[in-house]
Amino acid sequence: MNRKELISSRNVFRDLGKQHADIQQLKAILAAEIIGALDKQSLSVRKAQVRTGIAAAEFSCIRNADLSRFTVDRLMTIINRLGSRVEVSVKVKRQNIAA
Repeated sequence: MNRKELISSRNVFRDLGKQHADIQQLKAILAAEIIGALDKQSLSVRKAQVRTGIAAAEFSCIRNADLSRFTVDRLMTIINRLGSRVEVSVKVKRQNIAA
């Protein structure tokens, strides 16, 4: 293995060559925040449903990292309903694309 193969982009989805890696990374970060909020507040998926009005099945999907059905804005809405706010900072890096 050479040195270049050991360098991470800090996005596991990009490192694995996944499509839409940036979106998948953001969704994973948001899901981790939701799981953290559920744990901190000792909420089961049923209790979270009662508190937020969001289906328990959605919380189960998030806990199981099944995020394909969620949009970024939906995950942000769930975080908001759990009593937190999302602050986003964007950094755009130009990619060298050979013609």
